[in-house]
Amino acid sequence: MARQLHRLAPRAALTTSVPGRYADGGGLYLVVSPSGSRKWVFRFRWKGRLSDMGLGSATVVPLSRARERAAEARLSIAEGVNPLVAKRAGRSIPTFGVFADDLVEAVKSQWRNAKHQKQFQSTLERHAADLRPMRLDDIETTHVLDALKPIWTSNPETASRVRGRIERVLDAAKAKGYRSGENPARWKGHLDQLLPKRSQLTRGHHAALPFSDVPSFIQDLRSRDGMAALALEFTILTAARSGEVRGATWAEIDLTKAVWTVPANRMKAGREHRVPLSKRAAEILGQVEALAGDDSEAFVFPGPKGSRTSLSDAAFSALLKRMGKDGVLTPHGFRSSFRDWAGETTTFPRDVAEMCLAHAVGDMTERAYRRGDALSKRRELIDAWCRYCDPGASELVGDRDTGE
Repeated sequence: MARQLHRLAPRAALTTSVPGRYADGGGLYLVVSPSGSRKWVFRFRWKGRLSDMGLGSATVVPLSRARERAAEARLSIAEGVNPLVAKRAGRSIPTFGVFADDLVEAVKSQWRNAKHQKQFQSTLERHAADLRPMRLDDIETTHVLDALKPIWTSNPETASRVRGRIERVLDAAKAKGYRSGENPARWKGHLDQLLPKRSQLTRGHHAALPFSDVPSFIQDLRSRDGMAALALEFTILTAARSGEVRGATWAEIDLTKAVWTVPANRMKAGREHRVPLSKRAAEILGQVEALAGDDSEAFVFPGPKGSRTSLSDAAFSALLKRMGKDGVLTPHGFRSSFRDWAGETTTFPRDVAEMCLAHAVGDMTERAYRRGDALSKRRELIDAWCRYCDPGASELVGDRDTGE
């Protein structure tokens, strides 16, 4: 046994930078990561299961102290005590729920609005409820699977987000020293071997109307009174997200230039987006402009409680239900209708259509050199879309709509 201990030279322990695991003997290892970080790990087998116990960073804990800690761990094993259990007993490990709540509070500034923060927290409270009372270092793969399986096939979009949020909480716990080893919520090379791939599940696309049916839908829409009908038509004609439309204020509208500028903090991608306004979109704004008076902070499409309250998402849902389209389509689905129409019936460049949807175009290098937003080209495409959507137009898609 004596010959097997103390294999590492003190200088080598300080200078070794090649990634790998270096044995000192007796279960003590120096682990060098690809990033160059170095730590001490004690590897042992307990009741047939191999475990690693961290002994500290090699830049802080000298080789002599790491050997002492490894010796203490070997003594615990000889006395019939799991050294990991003994280590945990000597410190306070928070529960998943307490740590997740603290993490949300610590990083809340990263979310663009309170809604995203609330979604992060509420999905963990609802779908990871069984994890919340557990100590962070007790959570294993089986526990994560138990949380995900009930919603993995029935609600794949939510399930995917919940998995990612559990992974983030456990990564942060490891960074704080409350956990060690691999993250049991990791997807690649781990849960992807235990759960169906996303491609094998319902893709979670928003229900969309075929673009050939959009003009007749608009005709039905125009026959209905109310703010929701005007707001939904405006949403369709601008190919915008419904939340962007419902949150629009008059400060963002320039009717003289026929441009609606959505600020970065209201965009999904976090970038300012200019939306060209077609003739019909401007007409809709003219119909609702009087409601705001001179208040530039008033919502363009206000709710029933006044100009300083926005139209709710439920107003669109109620409208679609009255139209007999509840569950058949969604406001967001009209972005797909627009994209299919642009790709299948016009020769406008793909990039122009994608930019109308505020999607990122090209790789990071290309975007770094792209200074403009092709507003004039996008205006041509949006005007063509408006002509196509007009139920009274005699010409749906002609030469002037092709971008040639």
